[in-house]
This record gives sequence, structure tokens and C-alpha cells, in this order.
Amino acid sequence: VDQKFQDRLLLAEANQWPEEAVPYFGNGDECHMAFHFPLMPRLFMSIHMEDRYPIIEILNQTPAIPDSCQWALFLRNHDELTLEMVTDEERDYMYRAYTQDRTARINLGIRRRLAPLLRKDRRRIELMFGLLFALPGTPVIYYGDEIGMGDNIYLGDRNGVRTPMQWSADRNAGFSRANPQRLFLPVIIDPEYHYETVNVEAQQSNPSSLLWWIKRLITLRRRFRTFGRGTFELLRPDNSKVLAFIRKFDDERILVVANLSRFVQYVQLDLKDYAGIAPQEVLGRTPFPQITDQPYLLTLGPHGFIWFSLADGGADPAGRRSAGMPAIDAPEVDLPVLQGKAPLARRFLPGQWDEIEAILPQYLLRSRLVERRAQISSVAIVHAAPVRVGQTDVWFLLIRVEARDSMTETLSLGLTLLPEQNSDELLVPWQVAALARVAGPEPGLLCDALAVRACCLDLLRGTLTGRSRRMEDGDIEATPLAGQAAVTDGPVDTAGLSLSLRRSERNNRAIVYGESYVLKVFRRIEEGVNPDLEIGRYLAGQTDYHGAATVVGSIDYRRRGGEEPSTLGVLHRYIANQGTAWQYMLDQLSQYFERVAALSRELPSGPPRPVSLQDPAEGNEVPGTWRELIGRSLETARLLGLRTAELHKALAANRSDPAFAPEPFGKLYQRSLYQSMRNLTGRLCNRLARQRPGLPESARQLADQIIGQRDAVLQRFQGILDPALNGQRIRCHGDYHLAQLLYTGKDFVIIDFEGDNTRTIGERRVKQSPLRDVASMVRSFDFAVQSALFGMTDDRGRSPGTIRPEDQPSLEPWAHAWYDHVARQFVQTYIYIQTIQHTGLLPRTEAASYNLLELLLLDKAFSQIDAALSARQDWVPIPLRGAVRLLGQKPADQARRS
Repeated sequence: VDQKFQDRLLLAEANQWPEEAVPYFGNGDECHMAFHFPLMPRLFMSIHMEDRYPIIEILNQTPAIPDSCQWALFLRNHDELTLEMVTDEERDYMYRAYTQDRTARINLGIRRRLAPLLRKDRRRIELMFGLLFALPGTPVIYYGDEIGMGDNIYLGDRNGVRTPMQWSADRNAGFSRANPQRLFLPVIIDPEYHYETVNVEAQQSNPSSLLWWIKRLITLRRRFRTFGRGTFELLRPDNSKVLAFIRKFDDERILVVANLSRFVQYVQLDLKDYAGIAPQEVLGRTPFPQITDQPYLLTLGPHGFIWFSLADGGADPAGRRSAGMPAIDAPEVDLPVLQGKAPLARRFLPGQWDEIEAILPQYLLRSRLVERRAQISSVAIVHAAPVRVGQTDVWFLLIRVEARDSMTETLSLGLTLLPEQNSDELLVPWQVAALARVAGPEPGLLCDALAVRACCLDLLRGTLTGRSRRMEDGDIEATPLAGQAAVTDGPVDTAGLSLSLRRSERNNRAIVYGESYVLKVFRRIEEGVNPDLEIGRYLAGQTDYHGAATVVGSIDYRRRGGEEPSTLGVLHRYIANQGTAWQYMLDQLSQYFERVAALSRELPSGPPRPVSLQDPAEGNEVPGTWRELIGRSLETARLLGLRTAELHKALAANRSDPAFAPEPFGKLYQRSLYQSMRNLTGRLCNRLARQRPGLPESARQLADQIIGQRDAVLQRFQGILDPALNGQRIRCHGDYHLAQLLYTGKDFVIIDFEGDNTRTIGERRVKQSPLRDVASMVRSFDFAVQSALFGMTDDRGRSPGTIRPEDQPSLEPWAHAWYDHVARQFVQTYIYIQTIQHTGLLPRTEAASYNLLELLLLDKAFSQIDAALSARQDWVPIPLRGAVRLLGQKPADQARRS
């Protein structure tokens, strides 16, 4: 067979018990696949009995097969639901359960399609497909079941399930153009399954149809090799109405939980082997609570099923709610062991930190206090002082880190020894919190103090009441902000307050105190007030502005002889939210792409024509049909434009404060800006040329276009010297994108005024055109739409749902249309508000404003390419595509003349 029919698959159809069918596989050198006949009727039995026993019993009787072979799984074969591989009692039960009309019986089977067998119950149909795709084997779907086709049991023999495929509502259901009387079998005209209602064309146009649901499930299954090759581990919870099992392959682990009952069920699963992992539901990428040593409780709806990914470092669900900050991953790690002879406070003295310095590089990289790509050349503890935090001894360290490819930076870190019996005090997994194990008379974990509940509570009390810690080389001062109602002179009640530790921008951390406060802790220490505190304090003094997170207090380190304090942390009032604007937009984009994929055939004109940021609304109205597809995105963009304009107005309001008073653009600043753009362009083109061989093919082509237009880019950037680009410079947000706004359910609140913390505090305090923030947000729209389209993910989250790879090319023009119109709505709202309020922040003419914005957009795209080349090369194509599109656009003034 192999000699005459190469690259063919040999499938055995042996209606036998598993042990009798196994010989067809030989030693992996005969049939590649064989149908698993006994499993199929037991799937139907389990659903009707609402008991998992029939399924697990036949799986237990199924022998192992060669690794190169597969069972073929199916929900019914091409003619019938065959009942030969069941007992006489089971066959009688199946007849009574699934054949109310005796005409449906044939030989030892039931001649019905899937939907009529399950009484057209969408939940049961989805459950059956969910099990078919998840159990060990290769799923086989027979035509018509993917759209819920009916049958005609009154046709002779097995012809009732062999009727023409229902493609459309046209003649003969689109199956044939022949005279209907010449068809071998008639189409289905049963009122419940009539071909004019149940057909591919109708379901293709409905994103909620069974057809689209199965398409997405197939795409999802293809993402995980586990379903094709993984092992099968059955779980045995007490509730027999729930079937639960785990599939494993290499580093992939999928937990499948199915409710076989028509009623809501709860189940407790023994998952202690996976403690520390937060399961993620794979269809909608919804994170669930972290697994512990205790039974894992789940509630499932009637005939519901869930596929969970049990990947290490799964996201914690609070990552979508806790001030928009993601949870901290739990990597696998073998901790070094330190031999302890005395308590921490007495053991580590100045000059005796060699063994701590030796283990710090590993911890700094593992905990992401230093970027994982960094190559650390040296670590030195430059300051160490004991601090009593409540009942806990903590050493406050300043650590100098030198990396081979970046500047030296100083990090702050608190260390404490947590006794083994107190490990439940940790806010994060020990793999994240611990530097080392300490052996000896007082064994425990040498931990980051921010991961210990008692330390975090003490920081809150100290900040709200005001407290100083005197040390040899300086002082730590916790100061409440005057005028805040949360500040108190008495003791702070923290009993019952839930705490969580989260990762903020880059190497920062945030402690979330229930729904009361958020303390952002800065790891990178510089002399000077952090802009997050400086701008937060300033905005708190603007009585008519309420669009930003409220600062409650701060923690500073004042070094002896230092001119300015260094900000260690800022305490904000908690903002009740439903996630960030980034997550909100990804949710909208997921729905948008699902609707477009389903309805694009009904829109023969395709997506709306491209528009630029400055195109007027008149003559470029969004078509009504497409406005329905795009949903709330345009209104969201308008609201974001309004909130951005209000922020900049507030930042420029106090003209008596030198740190915030607006300043004119000026020739010197324009020249400085131009030189920075030239430097970035030259550096980026050289870097793209060096790293080009390692980029994907699509990215290489885009990189070549940018490298080839280097001179044209430099000439384009000369436009920044135009005297017409006047306007004013103000203090800006500095790192303004969708993840920096929290969605409250009806509005947005701006957070995190730290700016780009890869830059020094001095650089971040430089006043800039407010259009710099606008450009940053516009680029964020581009990142959102492309990450949703191509299923990309980062710490900020990933778009829910699944877009099939084969749909991505046809959806790309629709992605451009979404970006064009949403970005235009945001920009034009912003400029309109600035114009009617006569703020004077923008250039005098609208064309000059758009010209300046386009230059800043190109500069931002280049900066994003540079950053992606360093951190995430898989994200490089996004800013590359954006830059190429920007280079293909005419400047605003030329566009208007043409």
C-alpha cells in the first residue's frame, strides 16, 4: 500500500469492541486510524442518564495503541447511530430515550442526524462537540451536523440521513441546479429544519450560529497539540454528573470539565498537583482563581463545558479589575540555600552581603525587577539599613545594577526572613517572593518584604498617618497629602482588608488594598520627585478636574546630603473599574471581527474607503451598516478625545507654577526635537539592517521599505522646523496609551503619570507639545486592532475569542478601516475641544496641528519599533506596518491642497 499509494491514510471501519479493533493498528505499520464505535453511543447514554459512568467505563476498556496511530471519534456514523457495541439492556434504553417514533429505528441503530437526536438543544449539541474534540482521538464530523441539519426518517432505508446538503435558501437548497424532481433524494422541508431556514448561507451571516461556533472550536483545538497527541488523565470528583479529565503533551496541560446534567451543577476537583497555577478558560481567555492545595470549586451551567489551560504563570482574574495591573507570574525555580545561624536582623551586617549579592542577579531577572533580556555584569549593595516594620525586621537595600547594554541603575529592595510556618502571609507564590531558603535553627524564606502581608499593611498605616524611619545614611518619610479625607491621625483599621501584589509598568510593583487604596512602589530609584507623584499632587489641587486617580500620600527616601528626595511609592485612592481601556477596546474588537467575518459577504462594497486623520466629517460619514458593525468604538474614541483634552487643559491651568506653566514652542526646542528625530532615524535604520536576518519575512519586507526611505524620512522630519508649528509646550502624561485609563462602566479615569520610566526623571519632566500624548494614543489604537486581529498577547491582556488564521487576510482591510475611523474620531474630538476652548496649546492653524501630529506619530512609531526590537520581536511588525502606512501619507497641508 505504501509503495503504490504514498501519503495516504488507511482508516479501519470495524464495528467491534476496542480490544477487538486494536489489531487493525498492527505495530503501527498497518491502519493509521480506526473508528471507536463503542464510545459513540455511550456519549449519548451519559447525557441522557446525566452520569459519566458509561463514558469512563468504555475508556477504561480501551487498550493503548501505537504512538503513530489514532482512534477516530464520531457522534454518529454516516448512516445511523449504531447500537451494535452495547448490551441488550443499553440498546433498549437508547431506543426508549432517542426514538419516540419507532420509524427512526433501523436494524441495530437509530437513523437520525445529530440535531434531531438531541432535540435541537443547542446546549447539548455544543456539549457533544466539546467532548468530541477533547477526548483522545481524531474527531470526524459528518456533513450537515455542523449546521444542525434535520432528516427525513420516512424515506426508505438509510436515505433519511443522506439528503442533499443545505447550502442556501435557493432551489434544491443550493445543492443542485437540476429539476427538483430529478434529485435522487428530496431536500428537507420539515418546518423545524426547513432548508430555507437551516442552511450554510444563513449561518455564515450570523456570528452566533452553530456553524461559526464550530469553526471557532476547530481553530481553538488546532492551537493545542495536546488534543491530538496528549495523554488522558481522568479525574474522579464526587459529583457523578460532571466529567473531568486532563490532557497533557509536553508543556501543555488542558483541563476539561463537562456538566452532563440539564441542571446547574457544582464540582470540587482535586488539583493540588497544579497548586499555584491560575487556570485560563481557552475559548474566551477568561482567567480563573488560582489553584491551591484545597479542592477547586467550579459551577457549571446546564450541559456546560469548559476547557482550561493549566499553563504556568496563568493570569489571575483580578488582573482585569485591580487598577488595571496584571498579576505576577510564578516561574519554576530551584531556590539557593543559605546557612543561617542567627535571625536576619542580627545576621546580615554591613560588609557581609557577599552571599546575598551572589544570588541577587538570578532573583532580579526572575522577578522582572530587571528586564529579562538584560545581561547583568555586576550587582552591588550600596546601602543597607535595618528597619522595624510592625513586628517584622526588614533590611532596606539600595542595589546598583550594571548591565552590559544599558546604563547603571539603582534599585530599592526590602528583605525579610519569613518563618516556614508563616508562608501563608505571602501575597504571591513563593517562587516570586523568595530569594533563597534559609536553613539553620530558624529556617524560612528570605523574601521581598513587599510580598509579605504584614509589611504591606504597615506601609499603608504609615502613609495614612505620617511616619519617618531614621537610618544612618538617610531617612524614609511616609507623608499623607493634606486635604485628603482618607488621611487620619488615629490608628488605621486594616482588619479584614484583602491585599494583592501586582506588577505595574516595567519593574514597579503595586499593592492593592481591597477597594480602598493602591500603593505603587517604584523599584528604580533616582534623586528627584517622581512625575507620578508630582503630577498627581498638582492635579489634586485643581478643584475643577476629576479625571485622574487621586493621590493620598507618598513614601520618600531622603539621602543625607541629597538635594531632593527620591520617591519610593505613591498611594492612590482605589478606583472601582471593569478593567483598562485596552481590555475594553479588545473586547469590542473581538466582537467587531466576529461580526465582520460573518457578515462581510453581505457587504459587497467591502470596508469603508480609507480616511486620514484630518479628513472632514462632511462627505466622509460612516456608512450606517458599518456603524452597526463597529459598535461602541467610535463613541469610545470620542469620549477618550474629550477626556484627553480636559487633562491637558488642567495640566496647563496653573501658569504661576514654573514646573507646569506652558512655554512657547520656540526655535531652540524645535531644533532639539528635530535632532532627536534624526538620531532616532539613523539609529533605527542601522539597527534594522543589523537585525534584519532574524526578523520574520513579512517584517523584513517592511524593514527594507523604511531603510530604503531613510533620506525621505529625514526630509519629512525637517517639517518640525516650520515656524507655523508654534503652539505651546506643557507637562504631559508622557506614556499615554489605552492601558493607562481605567473603565468605570460609563467613563474613563487616567492613571500612572510616571511617564516612560526607561528615561530619567529629568527627561520625563521636559515640557512637550500635548499632541505628543495624542500621537501615543493613536498608536495605541493601531496596536489594539492588530493584536486583536493576529491574536497577540502581552501583560496587558489578550483579545477574547478566536479569529481563524484563514480569515485574517480578508479581515485586514476591515482592521485598517476600524483604525482609520476610530483614530480620526479621537483626534478630531480632541482638536475641536482645544479649539473651542481657546487654550492656545495647539498651533494657530488646523493644518499645522495635523502636520505636527503626523510628525509625532512617525516619531512614536519609530520609537516603538526600536523598543520592540529590544524586548518583543514578535511585536515588531505592528509598528513597522504603522510606520510604512504613515510614510505613504501626504502631509496635512499637501493633502488638503490636493
